[in-house]
Amino acid sequence: MNTPKELRYSEEHEWVKTEGEQVRIGITDFAQSELGDIVFVELPEVGDEVTADEPFGSVESVKTVSELYSPVSGKVVAVNEDLSDSPEFVNESPYEKAWMIVVELSDSNLDNLMTAEQYEAMVKED
Repeated sequence: MNTPKELRYSEEHEWVKTEGEQVRIGITDFAQSELGDIVFVELPEVGDEVTADEPFGSVESVKTVSELYSPVSGKVVAVNEDLSDSPEFVNESPYEKAWMIVVELSDSNLDNLMTAEQYEAMVKED
């Protein structure tokens, strides 16, 4: 399982990369491996508001459809349009090519997110 140390993680298996007052969000390597081959990704529009712990989109795999939960609250300022044509990026490169959205934070409280070590421990318990 690939868990980059510089990222933060949610209990719903999303990763967060801090970029100033914005964060880049995607799903973890563990999540994509559990889902199997991703065939469709549904994401919000630029300008949409997302709320921490609320769904912001979904991923469809050959096995199931899973909702994506925002680890933060704020306004969507960028969406990875490449995923509509190439959803397989989520399986191939969950941390580089397959980021999903960039959010301008409405509050900068990222303390509820886990470190890589905490996330790995949580996954091992499941």
